[in-house]
Amino acid sequence: MTDEQLAVLCRGGDEQAWNELFLRYKPRVLKIARRFFLSGGETEDLVQEGMFGLYSAVCGYNSQAGGFSAYANTCIRNRILDAVKKSCGAKYSALKNFLPIVEVGEEWISSDSPEDEIIKREDKRELLQKMSRILSSLEFKAVVMYTDGMTLSEISYALDITPKSVDNAVNRAKHKLLKLIITEE
Repeated sequence: MTDEQLAVLCRGGDEQAWNELFLRYKPRVLKIARRFFLSGGETEDLVQEGMFGLYSAVCGYNSQAGGFSAYANTCIRNRILDAVKKSCGAKYSALKNFLPIVEVGEEWISSDSPEDEIIKREDKRELLQKMSRILSSLEFKAVVMYTDGMTLSEISYALDITPKSVDNAVNRAKHKLLKLIITEE
């Protein structure tokens, strides 16, 4: 059975279909969740958020709109990113440090020294924290998806907004980030 068929059956209350979809997507959820680290939190917390994202994908899936897999991946990733961004708020001050451990295409083996790797990770963590503070939730999501290689139309579909709104969000984010870079130099 295809993922699309399983999603439709899940919406109809088929528990066996949900179990099958859960088993198919658990490795993807784990892969996405492991890319992030929450200080004071557990990877399992992010996995749970990712599974909520899968549930949201099943509930919101429209079979006429396209494939389920890309939609589910986006829902899972957005739910995890929302949890990470939320943890950066004042209410969650113990969880303020988050870090993507391995970015897509980034390799574990590097010719840099361990000290250089630590400095790079710290720089990346600081940049993401600053981005999460100065960008709106929409801008943050759009920029992260855009830098991950998604097209504006894919982002539009994933966020359920118009492509023009995505383009505007990405451009606003670029301007805000440019100001951030200029003020730090």
